[in-house]
Amino acid sequence: MSANVKRKTVMENVDRGQDPVLLNLISNGEDLGPMVQHSFESGRPELLMHQLKHVVKKKEVEIEELCKLHYEEFILAVDELRGVLIDAEELKSELASENFRLQEVGSSLLLKLERLLESYSIKKNVAEAVNVSANCVRVLDLCVKCNNHIAEGRFSAALKSVDLIEKESLKHVPVKALKVLIEKRVPLIKSYIVKKVVGEVNEWFVKIRSTAREIGQTALGNAAVARQRDSDKIARQRKAEEQSSTGLVDFMYTLEIEDSSDDSILKFDLTPLYRAYHVHTCLGIQDQFRDYYYKNRLLQLTSDLQISSAQPFLDHQIFLAQIAGFFIIEDRVLRTASSLLLANQVDKMWETAVYKMTSMLDEQFTNMDTASNFLLVKDYVSLLAATLRQYGYMVGPILEWCSKGREIYHELLLSECRKKISVFLANDTFDSMEMRNELDYQTNVRTFNLQLSDMMPDFPYIAPFSSMVPDCCHIVMSFIKDSVNYLTYGGQMIFFDFVKKYLDKLLIDVLNEAMLDKMLSASTVERQAIQIAANIGSMEKACDSFLQHAAQLCGIPAQAVVRHQDGLKAKVHFKASKNEAYLALINLINSKLDEFLALLKNVNWTSDEPPEHSNDYMNEIVIYLHAIMSTAQPILPSDALYKVGCGALEHISNSIVAAFLSDGIKRFTVNAVTSIDIDLNTLESFANEKFHSTGLSEIYKEDSFGSCLIEARQLVSLLLSNQPENFINPVIRERNYYALETKKVEKICEKYKDSPDGLFGSLSNRSSKQSSRQKSMDVLKKRLKDLN
Repeated sequence: MSANVKRKTVMENVDRGQDPVLLNLISNGEDLGPMVQHSFESGRPELLMHQLKHVVKKKEVEIEELCKLHYEEFILAVDELRGVLIDAEELKSELASENFRLQEVGSSLLLKLERLLESYSIKKNVAEAVNVSANCVRVLDLCVKCNNHIAEGRFSAALKSVDLIEKESLKHVPVKALKVLIEKRVPLIKSYIVKKVVGEVNEWFVKIRSTAREIGQTALGNAAVARQRDSDKIARQRKAEEQSSTGLVDFMYTLEIEDSSDDSILKFDLTPLYRAYHVHTCLGIQDQFRDYYYKNRLLQLTSDLQISSAQPFLDHQIFLAQIAGFFIIEDRVLRTASSLLLANQVDKMWETAVYKMTSMLDEQFTNMDTASNFLLVKDYVSLLAATLRQYGYMVGPILEWCSKGREIYHELLLSECRKKISVFLANDTFDSMEMRNELDYQTNVRTFNLQLSDMMPDFPYIAPFSSMVPDCCHIVMSFIKDSVNYLTYGGQMIFFDFVKKYLDKLLIDVLNEAMLDKMLSASTVERQAIQIAANIGSMEKACDSFLQHAAQLCGIPAQAVVRHQDGLKAKVHFKASKNEAYLALINLINSKLDEFLALLKNVNWTSDEPPEHSNDYMNEIVIYLHAIMSTAQPILPSDALYKVGCGALEHISNSIVAAFLSDGIKRFTVNAVTSIDIDLNTLESFANEKFHSTGLSEIYKEDSFGSCLIEARQLVSLLLSNQPENFINPVIRERNYYALETKKVEKICEKYKDSPDGLFGSLSNRSSKQSSRQKSMDVLKKRLKDLN
């Protein structure tokens, strides 16, 4: 039967004859106060007490039943435990007897244990003494090692020993005197080490300053070799491109391997610096050493940058090599010496160096009067920039300085070229240049594209120019090369336009002006003027070769230059100067002709007899013109030769007409006109012969040299005509006398007299019969007066 069934049975047995209300209250756990109060108030508390006692008995019975039900096994266990307790008491008594016997046996062993413990104490003391001695020995051994390291110069190892003594060994030293002594010596040792390494660094400062020059020279030399190698490679590539344009050349391709031997690696010793910085770092005073290093190097840089303005700047290579070496060393220190040198410190030193260096260069170059020295310094400066660019330095200000010096350099170069050209012009005899072999022809003609044809001429070859032309061309070529050399590494990637600008300046402002000045000089004679005019034409022709040479040196393909329409401005100036030279030559010839034509006043204008031959002045003129045309024909081009011939003949024609109009001639006779007619015939014969012999007749088929004498010829024909009054007829005048002006004809006709004056002048002819020509002339005079 379960526990719930048993509990129910007990409750039923107790509740019989009991108050169910009281039982319910107790079962529900309610407050019995009101019931107790009610019992006392009703005077029957005994009944309540009796009922409560029955309830208590009932609960006790329930508790007993529950205990029997749940704790029966526990009760049995307690009974068994009581039996075990009895056995334990017996065992205790047996143990006590055994303990007594054991104590009796261990008393002798206890004495031995005390002696053993005493021995252990002695051993401990001895071990402590040995340990203390070992610590002292260890410290002393470290001190000995430290001294040895210092003696051998191994300061890092010495500092490690000192550090071990301070951090590990010194605190274990029980001997106070030894500890105090070591504590006093450690700062002295550190101070000594610092002093030694700083001394080594000072010696290194002195040594590295002299080494920096060698380092810089080596680095700049390597940069120069690399630049030359690149230039050669570009030249070969350019040549291959030009040959490939023809499509007739087979190419052989080769692999070029750059030499990267150890010779190109810059080696220098930074060990003293590393050691000193490591020592200061170990001592925790690295900031102090950083400041010391930076200040000393900055002082060295300042000293290296100081050059007196009065001192000639001839050792610029040493100066720039020193600067290059300095910053190569600083770059190595920055990259390898941990944080000894900061990047902003290097940048600050570099900015200082750039500012002082450019200022010094500006000051020095104001006193420099040689372009070659200027170029040499600029090349070395550009090498410095190329070298230090590899180490990460900002070289823009240096290249900008090179660009700013461009104008100064070219002014010096132009000045030198002006002097050379002046010398060539002064020394030139202005005789056509003779070339005896192909080499001379190639050097002086084909090099500058001055050949008249692609075929090789027979030698000796007489060129249409004098020696000054190839001399000046060589000067121009040298100028182009020097200009390109300056601009190549001057900061501009494309500088062809700059080369053209300065080339135009040389050709226009220097060469062209010098040749014009020589042409217009009072000391220049006709032969020289002819040659100078031809030389100007040759220089005009050479402009294309100058431009192509400049483009080639600038790395621009020849095809691009040909396609490019914007050529040299100098070519236009040379063309204008050539025309001006032709005019000056014509004026010079005309001035000489005026000397001969001045003899017209010696002509007998009132001659009684007709002349038999031409006058002397005309013979002189023909001889002179023959010499001029013979000189000009192989030198001047056809158009210039034609201009010179026409100018001279027109001037003669105008001068003859002017002689008729001159106030010095009051009258002239037909015999005088006949004399001028013979002179004109002589001159016309010469003009026609030259016009055909020079080949001009094939070019100028309509206007010959004879047409230049048309005014004088028509005037003489009119004066010798039997019917001069036909001049009034417009048709005849337009056909035969179109070059004559009526006013001039009128004035000249007033001076005309058909027959010379006799012994008594005109009175002797009053009764003579007038000739028909005179009558016609009189009619013409009258008609012209009426017309005007």
